Amino acid sequence: MAATQQVLLTQLDATDLAPWVVGRQGMDEAGPYMQFSLSAIQTAAWAPGQNTLGLSQRLQLDTEHRPADLTREIVLALLMGPVVVAFPGLAELVSAVRIRHNIVQAARKTTLAFHTSQAERPEDCWTYKEDCGFVILPGVPLLSALAKATQPEVSGALYAFSCYRATEYVMLLGIAEELVHCNPVLFRQLQQLWTERPIMSGEFHEVFLREQGSMEQPLPPRYFVPGDRIWFRNPDAASSEASGYEGSWVIYLGGGLFSNFWKRHKPYTLSDKCLEIYHWRHALYRDAQGNERIDEDIVEALVAATQQNAAEVERILRLMQRYREPRGVYQDGGCMDTTREFSRWVHPGTTDLVLPLQ
Repeated sequence: MAATQQVLLTQLDATDLAPWVVGRQGMDEAGPYMQFSLSAIQTAAWAPGQNTLGLSQRLQLDTEHRPADLTREIVLALLMGPVVVAFPGLAELVSAVRIRHNIVQAARKTTLAFHTSQAERPEDCWTYKEDCGFVILPGVPLLSALAKATQPEVSGALYAFSCYRATEYVMLLGIAEELVHCNPVLFRQLQQLWTERPIMSGEFHEVFLREQGSMEQPLPPRYFVPGDRIWFRNPDAASSEASGYEGSWVIYLGGGLFSNFWKRHKPYTLSDKCLEIYHWRHALYRDAQGNERIDEDIVEALVAATQQNAAEVERILRLMQRYREPRGVYQDGGCMDTTREFSRWVHPGTTDLVLPLQ
């Protein structure tokens, strides 16, 4: 097992972690397995209370400017996970780390035009089908189409998305970039599928993602791994009726920051996100057609004012940083979800990413 641990840490460029990695092996219904984790002592020192939001700061990592530091944060957060994640082999684990790295990098570059009811894509890459949504044009590379739709530094323009659809594009881009290298056959199938129909919403979750945690067994509220997709729920019944404001889908970027697809240079802290969602209830109005809307300018002003009052910030965070309640319940819950979402396995022979028939 020591040899396997050495190979794993070498592939993850993390051999210096060897003194703190605990390995064990055993047998279950699936056969023999090996399990690796960060020692309890080191986990408590680097992420007390399983709070990984400060991990990067404690270890003085610069995950934005040093790619190796981002990989380091991903590896450490996985090793100190509160729930065992079973990988079918070392290759899948290494690819999972790379996919998370890809997703974070894509999320950092993503900037969209905010709109809750419109959708746009670059016309030289995409076309809209009434029966299924946006598909890529024949001959257009999927990676280029996804990047151009989400990254203004590639397209030179901003396109309107919902935050939910944006996370799908970012996750898909991160997964597809790894498939190019580790499973080109599956990548070609994905490329062809997206010229016929996109996979969206619940089907996207079922096909591409796995979920960790549950309402019955929630993950620690401040445990995040870079590359996680997370939902922050709007716990206010009235403002959650406004289209697009049921909650907020984001990608955890590492370093205690969450993606801001509208202002990518101003990513959210956990406090920022909680304050924003809290103040949605104070910016609710009806437009000329009678539709419920949220005035984002009012929200921004209220958040800025609240941030000048430490006692009020503390009061709001106590309310908002509770676990969310089940669908349809609005009593005493907060905005914190109990689960995280991340990619399925991608290698030939072990992948559980099964594309539907076209």
